[in-house]
Amino acid sequence: MSRRKSDKSKKLKGYLGIFYTILLLLIIIDFFIPKHPYFRWEGFPSFYAAFAFVAFVVLVLAAKYILRKIVMRDEDYYG
Repeated sequence: MSRRKSDKSKKLKGYLGIFYTILLLLIIIDFFIPKHPYFRWEGFPSFYAAFAFVAFVVLVLAAKYILRKIVMRDEDYYG
């Protein structure tokens, strides 16, 4: 059984290595693609990736701390 786990671990590390290599290549390519930004900050390299990450974090935190209090019901709500 530990042999299978080791094989899965090696595959996962391989897939993650490929994934991170692709991400690095995309970031490097982003420096060479000409941009025509409307706003000044849109011209920064990887602006949209950083913006999306920040938006994702804000949505998760809002769901956890704000929306949960609105949507969550008492433990015996259905009982």
